[in-house]
Amino acid sequence: MLSIINRLNNPSLKNIKKYEKLIKQINSLEPLYSKMSDEELQKMTYSFKEDLNSGKKFPQILPDAFAVVREASKRVLNMRHFDVQLMGGLALVEGNIAEMPTGEGKTLVASLPAYARALEGKGVHIITVNEYLAKRDYEQIGKIHDFLGLSIGLNLPLMDSIEKQDAYNADITYGVGTEFGFDYLRDNMVHSLSQKVQRSFNYAIIDEVDSVLIDEAKTPLIIAGKTPANSELHRISSILASRFKVGTDFEYDDETKATSLTDIGIGKVETAFDVENLYELDHQTLYHYVIMAVRAHVTFKRDIDYIVKDGKVLLVDMFTGRTLEGRTLSDGLHQAIEAKENLEITEENKAQSQITIQNYFRMYPLLSGMTGTAKTQEGEFREVYSMDVIQIPTNKPRARVDMPDQVFVNTDQKYQELIKQATERHMNGQPVLIGTTSILQSEEAAKHLHSAGLPYQLLNAKSIEQEVLLIAQAGQKNQITIATNMAGRGTDIVLGEGVSEIGGLHVIGTEKHENRRIDNQLRGRSGRQGDPGSTQFIISLEDDMFRRFAKEEIDKLKQKIIDDDSGRVLNKHVNELIERTQRIVEGSHYSMREYNLKLDDVINEQRKLVFDLRDRILSGKEAIKILESMLNASTESLILKKLPEDFSNEDITYLQESLRSLYRFPLDLPKDKASRKQIIDEINKANKSIISTFSDFENDENFMNTFLEVSKTQIDSMWVKNLENMTHLKEGIGLRHYQQEDPMRIYQREGLELFTQSFEQFRYQVISRMLDISYKSSKDLKEAIR
Repeated sequence: MLSIINRLNNPSLKNIKKYEKLIKQINSLEPLYSKMSDEELQKMTYSFKEDLNSGKKFPQILPDAFAVVREASKRVLNMRHFDVQLMGGLALVEGNIAEMPTGEGKTLVASLPAYARALEGKGVHIITVNEYLAKRDYEQIGKIHDFLGLSIGLNLPLMDSIEKQDAYNADITYGVGTEFGFDYLRDNMVHSLSQKVQRSFNYAIIDEVDSVLIDEAKTPLIIAGKTPANSELHRISSILASRFKVGTDFEYDDETKATSLTDIGIGKVETAFDVENLYELDHQTLYHYVIMAVRAHVTFKRDIDYIVKDGKVLLVDMFTGRTLEGRTLSDGLHQAIEAKENLEITEENKAQSQITIQNYFRMYPLLSGMTGTAKTQEGEFREVYSMDVIQIPTNKPRARVDMPDQVFVNTDQKYQELIKQATERHMNGQPVLIGTTSILQSEEAAKHLHSAGLPYQLLNAKSIEQEVLLIAQAGQKNQITIATNMAGRGTDIVLGEGVSEIGGLHVIGTEKHENRRIDNQLRGRSGRQGDPGSTQFIISLEDDMFRRFAKEEIDKLKQKIIDDDSGRVLNKHVNELIERTQRIVEGSHYSMREYNLKLDDVINEQRKLVFDLRDRILSGKEAIKILESMLNASTESLILKKLPEDFSNEDITYLQESLRSLYRFPLDLPKDKASRKQIIDEINKANKSIISTFSDFENDENFMNTFLEVSKTQIDSMWVKNLENMTHLKEGIGLRHYQQEDPMRIYQREGLELFTQSFEQFRYQVISRMLDISYKSSKDLKEAIR
């Protein structure tokens, strides 16, 4: 095996050598466990747990645990783990990413670390990219763990809280990553702690880890609630945006889809709405409505990004071509599109809670993942998630041939070559998989095949199950399948009878993706487990990636282009241009993710504080302690605001008035040469009296229930408003570029200011309300404060 590693020039050689020693240990245990009866083998789970509980370290039981899983798999599934699968499992159990090519049995690999870590009794989450794969793995691999006495759970959308609690309380829980994230958000919106479904985070294994942690990380997880929209403001903003011109009134980046107003555009907004300075925090909401209207006009195209049906805007999934039933855009963007189309303005989706994929998964103390393509993103995995990429060798040498890219001057020439190659392969009976980057391009490829009289399957399925079925059939003789590059991810294409003899599956890519990983995923459809196969990209200089990200370079190339009669570009450096463009785009996307993560990190600190306090409130055990903290913080804040260092009697009077509003009672403070300490001592004395009175209600059920309801309602209301403020602030900081300020510092500074104000208001409202309740219940309170 080591010779294979050396040939691969694996940078993780140190880890691989360590794993090889462990694999020898595991293999040496195979005769021992193969002789055991089923009952004896099953008892090993109890034995391992006892060892760990009595102080044995996890690495000490690891080889035996892996050997037991391998033996159980042989008996239950008739599948024996290869040595390279054991190696993949060892990489995962330490919290790394195991990069394993398609067809190497990653699903079976996960059974090893899942069992070993589940023995610790803290729960293991196995994350997949869709519900189909979660159910498949739960039903198949779950049999191994069930046989060995571990409980398994399946976490799916629309399950009720009891079902979800059962799933999370299992030793091993399968599900889709986004649903785990949404459950976390929902758990921090419950009315009582008993309604929570998740337990503490421990260990997760993410299948197709690059898809979950990189591709899906562009969009945060948001739970939204309906709120009335300001229809008039949406319509006025839409009319204004329709008159704006790109480059004059606003800037639009075709690469990032970023939109920002110019000084001229800002001036027009200020004139239209009669405001003096759009930069001011007071006008953030107005800016938000206008920028949403501009985005609705320039970023979202009718019949491409959305359709209008029965007077409603229906979003379209670009990869599948399906309308996203029930899905709407949040923060007023959906309503901006409705205003643009002159439709009835519906209620807005306002964020009630949100978190980025990155910050959700970073809560796991130990995180691991599997994919066929991670190395190009290794730096991001290490920096954001603290995971190393370990390249695992294949069980059998790869026999797939990856042919050089063929680049054509224009799109028509590209499709002519596609037809030519597909026809030649089809005449020979060889199956062909044609990969595209979007549903629109897959339909374009289908038109050309149809015109040429070639039979094909267009993968535009109504469900994941059909998608998987069609992908699985793509390896049969004479089969031509057109699909998006991502379709059926996680499903192996098995070659039909006699296909190996005619070259295996031939994959043709019709466009380069913005990320090299996706291209490699497409190539990986062919040549599984040492099967023969071939791949080639047939692309043109008119492709979307070049148009968006390398327009100037392509224009220069066209001036000195060398091509043959078919339009094939012969310039030697064209392949360097392709790779350079992809690297630039990958860097750009990484910078965007990094920037968005930094923005969310600001909210993340706020989220931790709010969610932690909310849990303490719901526990009902610290009510008086929380009230004391709130009261002291509220009065400290008033002192800071109302009592400057060189205070006067007038300042003391202002402070008294503010305290009266909070306390609901007048408080006489010393004046005429009173020291700051004397004034603070009087306030602290009053606070102690109030807390003493609060303590008298500690066993009063009505009082405690009121505290729970008041504080929960106020903290939830504050958090929703804070998220809205932070969203508006995020949009508005783009304006400050004109003032040569660092947007991130502005966001951090003003975000802290906004949150502090919101949090102070929340504390004030809770204390005021609870003092009202106390006063009605206690005649002595007024006297106590005096």
